[in-house]
Amino acid sequence: MATEVAQIPAEETPAVAAPASTENAAAAAAEQAEKPAADSVAVAAVAGENAANAQDNNKEDAKASPAAAAAEDGAAADAKKDGDAAAAVAAPAAAAGKSEAPAQKFNVHKTNFEKDIIYLYQFSRTPLLPSLSPYCLKVETWLRLVGLKYENVDHKMRFRSKKGQLPFIELNGEEIADSAIIIKELSAKYDKNLDAGLTAEQRNVSYATIAMLENHLIWIIFYWRAKYPDNVLKGYKVNLQHALGLRLPNSILNFFFKITFGRKWFQGTKKLKAHGIGVHSAEEIEEFGKNDLKVLSEMLDCKPFFFGDEPTTLDVVAFAVLSQLHYLSKDIAYPLRDYMTEKCPNLIGHVSRMKDKCFPDWDEICTKLDLNAHIPKPEPETKEGKEGGEQEKSNEQEGTEGDKIEKELEKDKSNEKESTEENKEKEETK
Repeated sequence: MATEVAQIPAEETPAVAAPASTENAAAAAAEQAEKPAADSVAVAAVAGENAANAQDNNKEDAKASPAAAAAEDGAAADAKKDGDAAAAVAAPAAAAGKSEAPAQKFNVHKTNFEKDIIYLYQFSRTPLLPSLSPYCLKVETWLRLVGLKYENVDHKMRFRSKKGQLPFIELNGEEIADSAIIIKELSAKYDKNLDAGLTAEQRNVSYATIAMLENHLIWIIFYWRAKYPDNVLKGYKVNLQHALGLRLPNSILNFFFKITFGRKWFQGTKKLKAHGIGVHSAEEIEEFGKNDLKVLSEMLDCKPFFFGDEPTTLDVVAFAVLSQLHYLSKDIAYPLRDYMTEKCPNLIGHVSRMKDKCFPDWDEICTKLDLNAHIPKPEPETKEGKEGGEQEKSNEQEGTEGDKIEKELEKDKSNEKESTEENKEKEETK
């Protein structure tokens, strides 16, 4: 910091330029002090030539010389004082410039963040599922499974990451986007690798299966959602008024949702065709989905989790995707959901185990639509406590009123005594 201050030009830092101005003032004062001294020397020279006035001129010269010296010494002393004062003012200013570093600016939405708290931005809750996005549910499930402190930000789906995605997180003023990158970064930072106990072969199998889930089965689900947006609202009982934080009636919001859902969110058939899934018929796409579920069911077999007794990253991703099928309302017909229920019961069991392990507050989340049900809330004041407090207040009021009445009675008694004494005195005088 010292080198940075030294490199700043003097004209930009008044604290550094101040001593230079005082030196100029001192030089001017000294120059003025030298003029009387020069005049005294000239007077002394004339006095030497004029013999008649030698004594008087010598006296004046003797008087002028000490005065000039005194003036010079006084000017120098004043200049030194001014220089010291300026230096005294400049020193704290320079020290303050060094100590006060510019406040660091963070390009994040949550500017008043707490250190090491993970702020998660995702979709709003629904009455049947914590998140309609398998990627958002994947990140939150992973955070709960590894036990990291996090907080959901209630942004009413207004924010997106710099990549234009949900979910994304903010940690210590830094944004991290994309579910896979989020888990990778946090795993390395906090040493929370769920796959640490897997063999190299198991890791390869996990990687390939996750790719199938996220790049194939998810898109089959997205195809159904883009084709039947009305069934998305009914099947997950979405309350758009709550999800978007708007006051418009749900009937109007639902109407606009049906129009814009396929176009804006998934860009309709363009995005699906660009992926490759959209060029197939509905029957072919449904068959693709059933084959994916069959592979997952055979991999899981009778195990509680895909690689044994403890969940890994594959279990997190599978849970996040399969939940989108399993928790769809039974009132909505969806052949892929029915196939999983009838032909792959072990996948249903896997979803239930992951739910119980990671979301013990599932019912509270879906009932209250609370984004942060996992964070302890302050206990509300009980009704009995309120009644007790009101009773105490009323007792206090009654007590103060009683004291007032007693004082008034005592005052009346004293007044009566005084009046009786006065009457007695009057009678005695008579």
